[in-house]
Amino acid sequence: MTRGAPGASRGDYTPDELMATIIAREVRDGEVVGVGTLAPVPASGVLLAHFSRAPRARVIILNHPEYWPFRNGSKEFYDFAQRGGLDLFFLSGGQIDRRGNLNLIAVGDADRPRVRFPGGAGAAMLYYFARRVIVFRKEHSPKVFVERVDHVASPGSTPPDVLRPGGPWKVVTPLCVFRFDRQTAALVVESLHPGVTREDLQRQTGFTLAYEPAVRTTSEPTADELDLLRTRVRDAIAKTYPRYAETAFVG
Repeated sequence: MTRGAPGASRGDYTPDELMATIIAREVRDGEVVGVGTLAPVPASGVLLAHFSRAPRARVIILNHPEYWPFRNGSKEFYDFAQRGGLDLFFLSGGQIDRRGNLNLIAVGDADRPRVRFPGGAGAAMLYYFARRVIVFRKEHSPKVFVERVDHVASPGSTPPDVLRPGGPWKVVTPLCVFRFDRQTAALVVESLHPGVTREDLQRQTGFTLAYEPAVRTTSEPTADELDLLRTRVRDAIAKTYPRYAETAFVG
């Protein structure tokens, strides 16, 4: 657990609670927000926003009984995304590099990999068509955040003559928040989480870090945000991720 600053929250909070809070603050009221498979942290953040600061957001969470409007399989969802229906979506990767490329294929040779990931599915298309994509990863280590991914399943940037309505926006981890700088097509550290130093972050990152001129400390969860996460959000998440709901939140 992480110790909250005096007056900022009601005591300790978990890394998942911090990441969910960061994600919640990126959700804009009135936009369409989609959450895919194996994504309980973004789902928690989106619901936290929806239950507080973004009540008019349209929330789509894969296989959730209350937030999955598509009845004809995933193709209906992908068609919706390709028509420009998503304002915000979330992706992850087995490897993530400084250019925002995601590897969902394998580490090493694809025919004889050292590690095989589950595959890209619709991630490549969603990385292009969702207007903003927040990349998340619960492990921040040099084997995840690498100089160059072994295989590009979802590219962070594309040539100017390629249609791309959207793309990477932020990367949220247990240690920091990166912003994707479109001018340099690279990740830049926007904020360090409480208690994390630049030296700590560099040791856990496999590429040389670049920082915003005024890099800040990530704002901690407030008491109200933690209350919502540990009650209403937990109850909603349990309908899709019951085991996660039992362990991710304090109390």
